[in-house]
Amino acid sequence: MYINDCPAHMQATGDAIGGDVGEGAASQGCWLEPELGRFAFQSYKENPLIGPSSPTLLKMGALETSKVTNDHEGWRLITCIWLHAGVVHILANMLSLLLIGIRLEKEFGFMRIGTLYVISGVGGSLLSALFMVSNISVGASGALFGLLGSMLSELITNWTIYENKFAALLTLVIIILINLAVGILPHVDNFAHLGGFTSGFFLGFVLLVRPQFGYINQKNSPLGLPMGTTKSKYKTYQIILWVIATLILISGFTIGFILVLKGFNASEHCSWCHYLSCVPTSKWSCNTPNNYCMSSQLGNQLNLTCESNGKTEAYTLNNPNSTEAIKHLCVHLCS
Repeated sequence: MYINDCPAHMQATGDAIGGDVGEGAASQGCWLEPELGRFAFQSYKENPLIGPSSPTLLKMGALETSKVTNDHEGWRLITCIWLHAGVVHILANMLSLLLIGIRLEKEFGFMRIGTLYVISGVGGSLLSALFMVSNISVGASGALFGLLGSMLSELITNWTIYENKFAALLTLVIIILINLAVGILPHVDNFAHLGGFTSGFFLGFVLLVRPQFGYINQKNSPLGLPMGTTKSKYKTYQIILWVIATLILISGFTIGFILVLKGFNASEHCSWCHYLSCVPTSKWSCNTPNNYCMSSQLGNQLNLTCESNGKTEAYTLNNPNSTEAIKHLCVHLCS
């Protein structure tokens, strides 16, 4: 929000076009500007999640596939995990982290859960970059769904040591299905959820394997006390799952990175896959507005047309070279 500095950008936009930013833009302004100063939020119409503008998120490391493919900014696959679109977004994610993450970290420790969290987040970013090519994506949803996926695989790989196995499995599956169902609503990147969940599911077989009770009792027994048959640390099925999951993770991430860097658009090769992220109904549309504009400029005269809603506006620029002002005019026109 410090970098966003909504009041300064609004002022610069007004100065660039003689103080008149157009009826639509002028009516939006910055939310809570008098109270928060440069930390004021973008207008609610522009960002209903109460946060910064899309150009600021992109500047700070949001995921946009073209930036990764054409500009070789692969680091965006990681940085986008730590950015959020607004106050509502980060509060929702942190509440999920409290409910899911604390239990796992207490049982398995910071290093294993932290590693799982980050890798799952990257897995979510990869799938999002392959299917949501024209969108800007931020948030820790992929990493959070990775924790959910790991809870499922942890239950499976440590099946023999659980009591009330089927009740625990049924409860967890219902929670997962409800969360994935929320992803079919508009403006929610369910591909990041699916990519994170899948990554976390296979990582759980690798990172969250528990030694068997027989091995632990044998290890902690007093010296010289006979324990009968020597117990192995892990069961055979745990080792098999570990090997299979490791191979799937290595091959999956390798193929995903190669396809993203080559600019592969998976949605063009799967006519129905977009329904995994949004199902259109009579109540809403799945067409996500993008802040992209077609522009034509002759001297100080600028014409902008928003590609997502078709709106067109003409401006007279005091400073024809102010690219920052033109970006913000486009954002306002598309909002």
